[in-house]
Amino acid sequence: MPLPIVVQVVVDKPLTQGFDYLWDQEKLGIEPKLGQLVEVPFAGTSVVGMIIKVSNHSEFDARKLKSVSQIAPLPPLDPASLRLMNFASQYYIHGLGETIIPAIPQMWKKPSEWEKIPKKVNAAKEKKQRKEKVDVAEGYIAESQMNSAQEAALYKLRQLKSENGFSATLLQGQTGSGKTAVFLNWLKNILDDKKAQALILVPEINLTPQLERRVRAYFPDKKMVVLHSGISEGKRGLAWYEAFIGDAQIVLGTRLAALTPLPNLRAIVVDEEHDPSYKQQDGIRYSARDLAVWRAHDLKIPILLSSATPSLETWMAAKAGRYEYLRLDQRAQGAGLPKVYLINTRDPQTQFSPGDPDKPKSKIAFSKPLVSAIAKNLLNKKQSLVMINRRGYAPVLSCNACSWLSKCNQCSSYTVMHKAGALGRKAVLSCHHCGLVKPVPSHCPDCGNVDLKALGHGTQKLEDEVDNAWPGAQVLRIDTDSSRKSKGAEELFQEIHEGKVDIVVGTQMIAKGHDYQNIGLVAVVDADSRLFSQDFRAAERLFAQLVQVAGRAGRSSKDGELVGDVYLETQFPEAPVFQYLLIHDVDGFLAQMASEREEAKLPPFSYQALIHAEAKSLNQALRFLSSLKERIKALGLITSGLRVYDPVPKSMMRVANIERAQLVIESDDRRQLQDALETIDRELRANSQGRISKQERIRWLIERDPISI
Repeated sequence: MPLPIVVQVVVDKPLTQGFDYLWDQEKLGIEPKLGQLVEVPFAGTSVVGMIIKVSNHSEFDARKLKSVSQIAPLPPLDPASLRLMNFASQYYIHGLGETIIPAIPQMWKKPSEWEKIPKKVNAAKEKKQRKEKVDVAEGYIAESQMNSAQEAALYKLRQLKSENGFSATLLQGQTGSGKTAVFLNWLKNILDDKKAQALILVPEINLTPQLERRVRAYFPDKKMVVLHSGISEGKRGLAWYEAFIGDAQIVLGTRLAALTPLPNLRAIVVDEEHDPSYKQQDGIRYSARDLAVWRAHDLKIPILLSSATPSLETWMAAKAGRYEYLRLDQRAQGAGLPKVYLINTRDPQTQFSPGDPDKPKSKIAFSKPLVSAIAKNLLNKKQSLVMINRRGYAPVLSCNACSWLSKCNQCSSYTVMHKAGALGRKAVLSCHHCGLVKPVPSHCPDCGNVDLKALGHGTQKLEDEVDNAWPGAQVLRIDTDSSRKSKGAEELFQEIHEGKVDIVVGTQMIAKGHDYQNIGLVAVVDADSRLFSQDFRAAERLFAQLVQVAGRAGRSSKDGELVGDVYLETQFPEAPVFQYLLIHDVDGFLAQMASEREEAKLPPFSYQALIHAEAKSLNQALRFLSSLKERIKALGLITSGLRVYDPVPKSMMRVANIERAQLVIESDDRRQLQDALETIDRELRANSQGRISKQERIRWLIERDPISI
């Protein structure tokens, strides 16, 4: 009697183990392979899983094992992709099944549709071939048009590639210095091989369309697919499949593209590598940038990290020689850097007085120098960009009579007022954390006062004030609310590029990576909102954001032409963040941050992890973490090199009626932290069902390398 074929399958459940199933070769028609996607019966239902082991025996009675139901119409995952998934699972302390399965598009996880998929794929290919519309391509810059710094960087990159092995390179350049032209010209050589694939990661969806057009200009004959959460599941499923089987040579996407199987991957680019959007904030909390570096090392291929304001970790790796370090210290077309003005809003001279002849007729939140600068910029037929990192009309609604504030009754935050037309036909109060939306009350819920005040400014209120102050100007607001409506973000940005807009009011969406050609002035309102925070990375993030938004000014200026101006309104102009920005000294700022972090033994001079706990009451969550700390101490894990702090409530303590707390674990050694976390994970799982404790039903999660604490 032949031995049974037993396959071990992992499923998308918070479990560390795989499950044994019988493989009926006669029914399924082929031999099982590692990385094969299959449908299996599981706990009274059927689920999709992946084969991670094939053998002839099981620890369980083979007669009691259930059988694999069917096979997905997909080739098995290649060994390199399986290694990547294994590493991500182990490093981020997450089950292998719940690492692999969520990375596969929904289209491929519906067994009832598997028979129809081959027809769908063929129909999509035919539709593409019939499609007559030519994709827009723009922004091609040939090598002959590059300046000497770009040519030197490109030459060095090509040398690294010719050495045919792993290399990590930081390309640090001023905003507008032509970093994109360098890495696209570099990829041209790599993609000369018709089988070769390249992965280009961008931090956010709204950056993808502009870069997509540039990539098309460089590679008109190469198949490119785009992967991000903004495209339909069907399109994403087909794009992922083309990348997976090696048909697509270029994969352009956000962080979810970092886990895409690419059988012929030859190079990786991580654009705006400093951006916190590369860190996943739910499920497996991976860093797409860090996984991309590991993947390049595993495959022995080059990776390029590009940024005007590199993260402290990357900058220090380059300074220490672990990464190659290339710099572009001047703008591509010879333009100078914009001039930065700090407006001290505590100084009465910067504010309008009642009888001031220059005072706008309508109320506006801007200081006197900023109003004057915008008016002058309009006369010069240049566009102005005004950033306030707060969407909505006003951050809070208040009652002057009894001090009532529009608190969210489900979260420890305030509901934000949105004017009519933004989230509905009428004005509403919305919580940006739990999504609660309710009508704006006609009177105070506590005392009945009808005179409610909208406190503070959001993008909508600022848009109204700018509209009233300059009635002849075309004003455009760009934030997640406006880009959700009939015009998507791409169309809104296109209006700026086409010169249809005079003044743009927006959130950080307007700051990143966009190559505007006629911006003469950039203003940042309320720049202090992120200056003081319990998060030690807040200053680094603020600096990066300010450099990015400042870099939108004067990009198209040639030698000798006027460069753009940047105005920052602040109550603390003496703060290092603003002083280093004033002189465009990115390295000086990063050196100071490095010095402060080293003194405090904070990352990258130590390694951190968070244990998250969620419960119905805060006391339950804190008690659970306190008990865990005692267990960690009893296990002898706490040493001079590994520190476990007391549990504390999270900065946003309650979200959607769930109370949240955290425990910080810090180590001087990465390996020591990893070993400790694996032990803690085993301890927690021994007393849990999945990731919910058996006692008190506390939901817990371990997070490696958190980016906000």
